[in-house]
Amino acid sequence: MENQFDIKNIPAEKFEFAQTGENLHDEKFKTKPIGYLQDAWIRFKKNKASIAATVIIICVALYAIIVPFISNYKLSDRDGVYSKSRPYIPALSFISAFDGGYDQKVNDKFLEYYVGIGMAAEDPMGQGGVSWEEALASKYNPVISIGEEELQMGKTYRIIRTHSYFAKGFQYLSLTQAQYQDIVDYQNETGIQVLYPMVDTNASDVFNVNNASDANFWYKHSANGTPVDANGRQLPLKQVMATGLVDNYIRDEQGNVVYFIEKDKTMVQVRVLYYNYYQYINGAEPTHYLGTDGQGYDIFVRLAYGLRTSLLLAVFVSVINLVFGAIYGAIEGYYGGWIDLIGERISDVLSGIPFMVLATLVQLHLVSTGIMPTFAGVLLAFCLTGWIGVSYRVRTQFYRFKNQEYVLAARTLGARDGRLMFKHIFPNALGTIITSSILIIPSTILSETTLSYLGIVNFQGATSTSLGTMLANGKAYLSTDPHIIAMPAIAISLLMISFNLFGNGLRDAFNPSLRGVEE
Repeated sequence: MENQFDIKNIPAEKFEFAQTGENLHDEKFKTKPIGYLQDAWIRFKKNKASIAATVIIICVALYAIIVPFISNYKLSDRDGVYSKSRPYIPALSFISAFDGGYDQKVNDKFLEYYVGIGMAAEDPMGQGGVSWEEALASKYNPVISIGEEELQMGKTYRIIRTHSYFAKGFQYLSLTQAQYQDIVDYQNETGIQVLYPMVDTNASDVFNVNNASDANFWYKHSANGTPVDANGRQLPLKQVMATGLVDNYIRDEQGNVVYFIEKDKTMVQVRVLYYNYYQYINGAEPTHYLGTDGQGYDIFVRLAYGLRTSLLLAVFVSVINLVFGAIYGAIEGYYGGWIDLIGERISDVLSGIPFMVLATLVQLHLVSTGIMPTFAGVLLAFCLTGWIGVSYRVRTQFYRFKNQEYVLAARTLGARDGRLMFKHIFPNALGTIITSSILIIPSTILSETTLSYLGIVNFQGATSTSLGTMLANGKAYLSTDPHIIAMPAIAISLLMISFNLFGNGLRDAFNPSLRGVEE
């Protein structure tokens, strides 16, 4: 049998050109080489959670930068009358969260009290005759909605939604004659009524000690605040709704209402509708988008400044600790031996000092004595021992990579220690280092919050604030006015979650073992 595998005698016709009449040539790669940073960015973009976290961080940073420049309020602006006011955005008032209101359970007496503010606002000349319906339709009526009657323990109650700005109603002020005349001129020019008739608080049969100073009690009432008619008989709610309230204004001999009473030769006492008086003083209606805190500061602006303080503090701490910790850990890990031994003992001693004690000592001996401002003192406290964690991680990474083949090859070729450390070893440890430095930011914010909450650090004042300080100030109103503490709490939570997700995304992106790997 003929050998079928005789390669020495293969017929020529068995050979054919695969590409007849074509020139064969090599082709260039159509793709460009991907650099280290570009490759990291490609992997980072695939992490949707990290991208979302990045967007949130950018938005928060822009909020902290832009709001102080565009807001109608400054950090130092404070109005004690409008303290603890709820978030109010007129354009979004159809949403209950931004209508400036809050719900409360009231009896007939308090319902009449609040509706009475609307009645008085519609009667600047003290002529009476304002109906219940007109009061409810008034711009200045604080009652947003009235719920159905509820019978509880034999008494009737209603759930009403009250506008926190209009509920302040009227206030007594002491002014000079010149200030009084300025308000009169303002009223004539704008048509906005600020001054209202004075109330006869000397009527002992009507007013008692508890309500004599309340400018909203302009009507006749009993000792417990229940409305009465001109003869002193109690008026039930249905009768008040039908006939209105009987005023208790001061009148002169001619029967005209009096708009001020003299306190002395230079000062007079007046009764103003505070919402309009606010416009007179500030040039615009009060619109606190996130409400006000317990001292009357605008939370919207204060939150921006608080974010700015907390973020700047955290970023400074992160950068300083990263630089110092990276250099310290690189030297330890690269040289090892007695250098590493001494360096580690120093780190062990410093890490044994409780941070709370260290921060307290800095505040007592440097900040409280005026040697350092609060910001610098807090920064120093965080940086004294904060770099130790970074140095530990860098040291570990250097021990891991310093004996790798590419490092030994570079050393054989004559590379110096500095080049080996920061050109060959450091980039491979970059993922861990960056992650640890990013995670320092939320850790610093949380620590500052803790220190402020405990009263060790205090950024409170007309010139500075922080998220922790805002959180500490809001704890007293947690049950009654939760919006005060809710806003900084939400901001802190967003920052903590976002920076953690952002740091995890950077860790994966800069991990050299993942370079070039397709998911």
